[in-house]
Amino acid sequence: MDTWTSDELTAIGDAEELDLASRRDDGTLRRPVTMWVVRVGDDLYVRSMNGRSGAWYRGTQTRHRGRISAGGMEADVTFADADPVDSAVHDQIDEVYRTKYRRYGADIIGGVVNPESRAATIKLVPER
Repeated sequence: MDTWTSDELTAIGDAEELDLASRRDDGTLRRPVTMWVVRVGDDLYVRSMNGRSGAWYRGTQTRHRGRISAGGMEADVTFADADPVDSAVHDQIDEVYRTKYRRYGADIIGGVVNPESRAATIKLVPER
């Protein structure tokens, strides 16, 4: 699998928000959706506040490919499901969300730190 460069990890991981556009069946990009992004180690993750029923999340499941833009970087990506049984990774993702976005308060952060959102965690993998 391809990996992010150090510069990409820093720029995207430090960005406040990320724009994500998934690919349709015909290969065209859907309209971008703005969301929070977190970095855990050398990986980048996003979560759906509406769990697996969220419209943008369902769009990522069509072709598992798309494009992201954040921190002055743009990249074509593969959407990989985060390991559903690796609770340690999900706990780390929760903690980064709580730390990075703490100024929004626990009620807002709770939208991405809950069982439904954890089940809709996507690891962003760069396509080279």
